[in-house]
Amino acid sequence: MKKLKNKAVYASVIIVLLIGAVAGSAYSIKKHINNTGQDTPAGIQLEQPAANETTPAAQEKGTQTAAGGSNVPADAASGKDNSGTTTVTSNLPNSKRGWGLNKNDNHQRPEMPSSISSVLSKYGAYWIGPNQKVVYLTFDEGYENGYTGTILDILKANNVKAVFFVTGHYIDSQPGLVKRMVDEGHIVGNHTDTHPSLPDITDDQIRKEIQTVEDKYEQVTGQKGMKYLRPPQGEYSERTLALTREMGYHNIFWSMAMVDWVPMPGGPEESYRTVTGNLHNGALILLHAVSKDNTEALDRILKEIKSQGYTFGTMDDLVS
Repeated sequence: MKKLKNKAVYASVIIVLLIGAVAGSAYSIKKHINNTGQDTPAGIQLEQPAANETTPAAQEKGTQTAAGGSNVPADAASGKDNSGTTTVTSNLPNSKRGWGLNKNDNHQRPEMPSSISSVLSKYGAYWIGPNQKVVYLTFDEGYENGYTGTILDILKANNVKAVFFVTGHYIDSQPGLVKRMVDEGHIVGNHTDTHPSLPDITDDQIRKEIQTVEDKYEQVTGQKGMKYLRPPQGEYSERTLALTREMGYHNIFWSMAMVDWVPMPGGPEESYRTVTGNLHNGALILLHAVSKDNTEALDRILKEIKSQGYTFGTMDDLVS
């Protein structure tokens, strides 16, 4: 009888553990989808503060929860660097926000809550241009998928300049393409060295992420300084905006994007329809250069943008 009771207890424990494992897996999958935005049609979503998460940094000794719930080491939460000196981020909120917008029909400009736009303006960040028939083309380059050379050919043939936001890995692996971007008159922007979510790391770590890309860029191109930053995953906080502005950067978000880092169900035609169907004055367009669909549609996209009466501006034009 005693053995039967023990077996029953063991069976109950195993069932509880299995239920917990399944629930944990479901949570992880849901969390991954929400963070990547892959469950959002056309890559458009309302901006919402990210839920409190436990990060690897929070497991280290001496960490605390910063304002807004992001778990970062205490120096970031307190606005102090490793020397104990108070920095520009002292007492600033570190609530993580994920960038996203509702799209409007009939080529109307997207709307932005004043509570958000005022913070962006305060730190020199941009997400849209003036209400004029000018658009701005940007590409994110986390890794090379074999299409950037063709993209550069198409841009050159259409006399269009763009911004390419590159990671440290991209510069390491594709120095020739980075140099070609510069030689052909495009702007190369900073997308950080290892693509972390900036609100989750310390001030010193953010500086290192950005400075490392600057150093690699200078080694490849011979040019010093970079002015434009695209926050990885579009995630930011007031703390990260302030710190990166202090470093001389303008954070560049977007007013038009789509889920283009994976094959689109509608192929190149879907890329073409999504971009040209959502054009608006001052559009700041984000495309991923890893996309075969974008690459095959790009020539048609550029020609259609021009046929609708838009011109292409540069990031230097926008911030001047």
